[in-house]
Amino acid sequence: MRAVVITEPGDADVLALQDIPEPVPGPEEVLVAVRATALNRADLLQRRGFYPEPGPPRAHEVPGMELAGTVVALGERATAWQVGDEVMGIVSGGAYAERIAVHERQLMAVPAALGLADAAAVPEVGITAWDALVVRGGLTSGRVALVHAGASGVGTAAIPIAKAMGACVVTTTSTVKVEACKAIGADVVVDYTVDDFVEAAWAATDGQGVDVVLDVVGGDYLNRNLKALRVGGTIVQVGVMGGGRTEIDLGAMLPKRAHLVGTVLRARPLEEKVAVTQRFAREVLPWYADGTIRPVIDRRYRLADIAQAHRHMEANANVGKILIDVGD
Repeated sequence: MRAVVITEPGDADVLALQDIPEPVPGPEEVLVAVRATALNRADLLQRRGFYPEPGPPRAHEVPGMELAGTVVALGERATAWQVGDEVMGIVSGGAYAERIAVHERQLMAVPAALGLADAAAVPEVGITAWDALVVRGGLTSGRVALVHAGASGVGTAAIPIAKAMGACVVTTTSTVKVEACKAIGADVVVDYTVDDFVEAAWAATDGQGVDVVLDVVGGDYLNRNLKALRVGGTIVQVGVMGGGRTEIDLGAMLPKRAHLVGTVLRARPLEEKVAVTQRFAREVLPWYADGTIRPVIDRRYRLADIAQAHRHMEANANVGKILIDVGD
């Protein structure tokens, strides 16, 4: 089968399309013919050697953390799916390939309204955003979320999920992406190049502060997030694009009785990934099924053009997900 292999750590040119052996599904796995996969920031880090796939090294290092495709074979104890079923899901790696073996309970059925080709835009960012805002952050109807990088993959998933559940969204983005974030549904869009998101958060909440912050930036945003937070609020850190080290003002944190939660999805044990996937399927996927939420897709590339896709993401040019078409 064809797969994109990281030949050595480096820039996008180290990604090579090669023929490698097709995986054999384990007893509780299914083999999926991949229709599409999608890029995530973690892929860029992995390519540079900074974020290896958890677990024993594979014979070939194939990145890719989410997929949509069709079941083509079943492990001997796999009973959840049938050959021909259209599925999507998160994986620890290996999705930049024509075939992938996935534990059957990590997969979700693709809603007809979503379509197989676009479904790869949902699993990683959808589960990440929902898990951060709702499971970790406690967001509910009537509350206010501050979502940083609103035009990113996670941001474009977080905004409509929060809106679908009845919450208010304040988001940050660059000047050229302000209108896109408004179109996605954000109530307040802050151009971080010219405006202060702390002031905007306080203005949007009549001086109370936001209930939940979803932050993929880190760095010096942490103390500003504390200022934007209401008493008893929660900051959920899901990325460190702006730096992983910073100082925190504990004097500001204590009277706010603030919660600071760090989370990642990729490194979780199988059972935790299964649990969050199945809960997402029950609680959020119906919004994709009835058209309340549609994934925001920036553009699509062929598998052979994977290096170009990586460069596009590294240029921070995308609004929403970058999809890679693998099969027909």
